[in-house]
Amino acid sequence: MGGLMYPTAASVADFDRNLAHVRARIEQARARSPFGQDVRLLPVSKTVPEERIRLAIEAGCGQLGENKVQEAHRKWRSLADTPVSWSVIGHLQTNKAKLVAEFATEFQALDSLRVAETLDRRLQAAGRSLDVFVQVNTSAEDSKFGLAPGEVEAFVRQLPSYSALRVRGLMTLAIFSTDTDRVRACFARLRTLRDQLRQSAPDGVGLDELSMGMSGDFELAIEEGASVVRVGQAIFGARALPNDHYWPEPTNPGTSPGGAARI
Repeated sequence: MGGLMYPTAASVADFDRNLAHVRARIEQARARSPFGQDVRLLPVSKTVPEERIRLAIEAGCGQLGENKVQEAHRKWRSLADTPVSWSVIGHLQTNKAKLVAEFATEFQALDSLRVAETLDRRLQAAGRSLDVFVQVNTSAEDSKFGLAPGEVEAFVRQLPSYSALRVRGLMTLAIFSTDTDRVRACFARLRTLRDQLRQSAPDGVGLDELSMGMSGDFELAIEEGASVVRVGQAIFGARALPNDHYWPEPTNPGTSPGGAARI
């Protein structure tokens, strides 16, 4: 699952080829899945320069995901002449909420009521709303953000208080492992949790979507019910920088961040 699998896309034709290949794999995984769900492909353009992003947009990428808020905001400004919309998929600090409220159409890493309150206030002031996913730490790793599965129900019950946030579903990062059973278990855990929460979700909280799966594991995720997959390297090409460049440092310094290499 290393980055050398993914050659760099440097032309519209390259992006056309890579997107077609990923979409074919998505359809093959959907055929194996017992859930029959539609699957949205979210290309992830983190660290990709704007000139190459323009080629991806020309090849049909209408929405892009970014981990780091300031990088995403810069690209939004630079690419304001294009029809692309932006999904923030990485951890958000409250002091960056103003930026997300300004430009993003989707936020996939909600795991704090402080962030929910700050985002809602900023969005209300801007006259905007935002699709959000609640991030769940299904692997129980200290290196990952997200709520523990047992905390999600109480958290979700409070979200209707924030009317500018449109709750669409749940998101997770699976454990970074070559053991496919362990990876699959993370996805199955999120699906099972979603199905349980649907029984008690308050009015106005949508739990239809499951955002899970990246370049190295999205087929497993689809087989377990993913409706959104976040794919970067299989579309844009391998990244040269180490994993910890893309994800915040772990809360336990002795643990290496999981999942980043697979986007």
